[in-house]
Amino acid sequence: MIEFALLLLLFGIGPVLLAEALLSRYELLAYTAGWRTPDTALPPRVPYARGADADRPPAAYLVYLDGIGKRRFQDTRDGGQLVKSLLGRAPELRVLGQVQPYSPLAHPLANRPVWIWLRRRMGLVLFLHNVMQIFVAADRRYRPLYNRAVGSQIATQLRLAGYQRDSGIPVVLLSYSGGAQVATGAVEELWSELRCPLWLITLGGFYNGANDISHAQHLDRLTAAGDWIERTGMWIFPQRWPLFRWSGWNRAVRAGKITVHWLDPATHVGPRSYISPQAKLPDGRSHLDRTADTVIALIRDRVGATAEPESPPA
Repeated sequence: MIEFALLLLLFGIGPVLLAEALLSRYELLAYTAGWRTPDTALPPRVPYARGADADRPPAAYLVYLDGIGKRRFQDTRDGGQLVKSLLGRAPELRVLGQVQPYSPLAHPLANRPVWIWLRRRMGLVLFLHNVMQIFVAADRRYRPLYNRAVGSQIATQLRLAGYQRDSGIPVVLLSYSGGAQVATGAVEELWSELRCPLWLITLGGFYNGANDISHAQHLDRLTAAGDWIERTGMWIFPQRWPLFRWSGWNRAVRAGKITVHWLDPATHVGPRSYISPQAKLPDGRSHLDRTADTVIALIRDRVGATAEPESPPA
């Protein structure tokens, strides 16, 4: 009976995976060929940035690139709790959470009619789409095109949020899970378009390590021993192995640009995840609180951002 159920699952999911493998490339090719142009407008009540007032320069711009659960402009993985925690702790930051890391055309998955239909019947397909996009972004044949497309999307959203080229204001890319593949790939395009001081923070990052991050000032890797999804990424992508000395990742390691911060006993997903508001630490903080505190401390330390006089300490 178990074998029969597995066979049904294989034949049910197999065609879906094949279809996704083909369709996930179409959007990138449509962008590259100029058949479609990326969306730049946001829904009426979605701001281009939240946090620091637009009438004065913020200490830094923070762009949050969510994991594979991202399918609309609003943050979806945790209901926006991580972004809200960051905004509450660091009012000196201007935060962007609307970037679509799994769409070269910046088109939210949840707004497409066919996906609305599928979400009601096969919600798993929504996640498979974004998973496939990660592997397209990591594929050496498509990686330069994908990096340019999403890097340009991030640069456009930053400009619409008030960022000025050569302003010297730092830009921090905070990425969760597969968002790290997009964040590391966007470095070159962001540097080319904005000439901004750029910092990376990965949270349980799942990425292949092939992208050149030499124009990033530093990469802080937030991880935990119980995060088997991040460990899987380190195993399956040879560019993360020490043997491949000239990969982008290993060049950054040798240059001293990578710092690891342990968030044990957190896990990648589930009730004890990095962003769980229920799981508690011995000091009484939740995992979400600890993650937000760590991110803010890193930004203030590495980017030199200081809190406004009236803001509470992290």
